[in-house]
Amino acid sequence: MQITTVGLDLAKSVFQAHGVDETGATVLVKRLHRKQMLPFFSKLPPCLIGMEACGTAHHWARTLAAMGHEVRLIPPSYVKPYVKRGKSDALDAEAICEAVQRPTMRFVPVKTVAQQSILMTHRARSLLVRQRTMVANALRAHLAELGLVANPGIANLAKLAQQALSGESSLPSYARTTLDILIRQILVFADEIAALDQQLLAWHADSEASRRLSAIPGLGIVTATAVAATVTDPEQFRSGRQFAAWLGLTPQQCSTGGKTQLGGISKQGDRYLRRLLVVGATAVIRHTKDKATPLANWIRKLLEKKPFRLVSVALANKLARIAWVVLTRKEAYRAHEMIKPTCRESHQIQSSNETL
Repeated sequence: MQITTVGLDLAKSVFQAHGVDETGATVLVKRLHRKQMLPFFSKLPPCLIGMEACGTAHHWARTLAAMGHEVRLIPPSYVKPYVKRGKSDALDAEAICEAVQRPTMRFVPVKTVAQQSILMTHRARSLLVRQRTMVANALRAHLAELGLVANPGIANLAKLAQQALSGESSLPSYARTTLDILIRQILVFADEIAALDQQLLAWHADSEASRRLSAIPGLGIVTATAVAATVTDPEQFRSGRQFAAWLGLTPQQCSTGGKTQLGGISKQGDRYLRRLLVVGATAVIRHTKDKATPLANWIRKLLEKKPFRLVSVALANKLARIAWVVLTRKEAYRAHEMIKPTCRESHQIQSSNETL
């Protein structure tokens, strides 16, 4: 019995393995507890191991690769068509084993511990920003109930809260205690976010790719570090167009019978990166509409025909393509050479039929 390929269904405690030989015959169907994983695969001859790119997948990929195995991570949505019927760990492992052998299958590059660490910083920062926004909205709503309204922005809210808690105000003691707690929470969140920003800044200073990306309009330090840490191998994409499709910034295709039908933006990909690019594109539109640059001219022409949000997504698509060029060529960003205000390009963004 010679096992050549193993499909491994990951879990928290109980794992399922499905192995086949070189003829495709099933020779292994085994449940493994966590403590059995390392002894079992250390005794197994080097083979191809397929896993879904889910939680803990990168850790197990690094661990099994260190034992001499060839490990490939598959997007879960690409494994689903190979599940025959029903839902069980054994069926999932068999489907993974079948999918990993397909010559046209697309795989997810294995991330290093350093890359996962900086992405962990990004996710923690995003969580704290959302929590700070929630607390700030609650504080703003409570102050509005007392007749105190502030202009948009954290700074204006802080001034209004300070005014409400001053000795001249006549707020009840219960209201003062509640508002004081919310204000302290906002300050704690602000300090923690600032500490994470310092970590991102330090990683950005050490990463050449991140420094090159930050020169692109709309890509600050946060977006540049996120793209540099997520895209481990830009060569896996054939073009910037495919990279934008991977991020979910292209129209979803539903074509048949020789007729091309495009729907809305697919939104299939990394939601965090896509949001950062769209937010950065929105900022670029607001600050370059009155400038005499090729990018500003392209934005103005598109705004004459399309809504603002559609233009921001189209610009995010363009920024993603530029980011791919910068990562692939390992060159500095050159605005007038990489951004050309052609009507053909703006039309391609809307009528692209290449989706992943």
